[in-house]
Amino acid sequence: MRFVDEFRDAEKARVLSARIAELCEPGRQYKFMEVCGGHTHTIYKHGLEDYLPETVSLVHGPGCPVCVIPMGRLDDAIAIAEQPDVIMTSFGDMMRVPGGRGSFFDSNAAGADIRMVYSPLDSLKIARNNPDKRVVFMAIGFETTAPSTALTLKRAKAEGLTNFSCICNHVTIVPPLRALLDSPDLRLDGFIGPGHVSTVVGARPFEFIPADYGKPIVVAGFEPLDVLHAIHMILTQIKEGRCEVENQYARVVPYDGNPRALQVMSEVFELRPHFEWRGLGFISQSGLKLSAAYAEFDAERRYEVPGVRVADPKACQCGEVLKGVIKPWECKVFGTACTPEHAIGTCMVSPEGACAAYYNYGRFASERAVV
Repeated sequence: MRFVDEFRDAEKARVLSARIAELCEPGRQYKFMEVCGGHTHTIYKHGLEDYLPETVSLVHGPGCPVCVIPMGRLDDAIAIAEQPDVIMTSFGDMMRVPGGRGSFFDSNAAGADIRMVYSPLDSLKIARNNPDKRVVFMAIGFETTAPSTALTLKRAKAEGLTNFSCICNHVTIVPPLRALLDSPDLRLDGFIGPGHVSTVVGARPFEFIPADYGKPIVVAGFEPLDVLHAIHMILTQIKEGRCEVENQYARVVPYDGNPRALQVMSEVFELRPHFEWRGLGFISQSGLKLSAAYAEFDAERRYEVPGVRVADPKACQCGEVLKGVIKPWECKVFGTACTPEHAIGTCMVSPEGACAAYYNYGRFASERAVV
């Protein structure tokens, strides 16, 4: 298959592996963070750690949008869904996420009408077809999915659909990275930058990482050779004494981003002063809310929500996993009390969650195979 098999060539991967090993200084340990959960799944699905020398380790970042949603936000959505004549709609990976009062699936079983959709436009269609119901879309995601929500709200406004609203949980990528870099818990040598987010915002927003923190970052694609190539590019920067933003995913990511997507986002959204992240706490200007021009579609203004903070289960260490402090298999309940079928934390539920990646691809320990 063109444009896929080319990026999954085992022989080229071995060549890259040898070149990566040549760039590593004897006796030095390297730690790189893959920001995006999509990269985590590529790494463990294809066993990419086995292509790296023992001196190179990879840790996970907060780039899974479902994983970072705090339990209280889910409880707010359930409270709305339980009100009369409300249809709540959500992407599928939110349906099993545990909140303080259970999941969307649990609420469905108790009588709420919560439906899975593949696009916010599906929610708009439900609102058109059910004028006697109030349809609320549970919007989540980084800047990757925010433009589709924004365009849906623009269409709802143009059509005058008064029975449609949105509970906005969109977040932005730069503030949590700053929070991680300011944390004393983690020492990193470089970043594998998020490819999906960068298709919208570009690579330019990450210039603060080398400028302010002296760490190289390479925006990478999601195929195995993309990730290995990005690691090679980071090590090359370190070897040559450089520190900059590089774009390995140039076939998809424009350095300055997608101007039309950015424009529609700026029209429909504005920054929240603060937003709570699972495991990271409150981060300033890291979440989006609907702008004044679209306030009529804001479910948080239209409905009463509890707005109560809910503490994560004590046994769950999703926060430490999201910060890259521990590996999933180091969590006390990983693979025992916490599995994809009966998840305690969000990292085991989401298709981009690090715990789900380790569990699904059998990474239960730190040993590496020889390739």
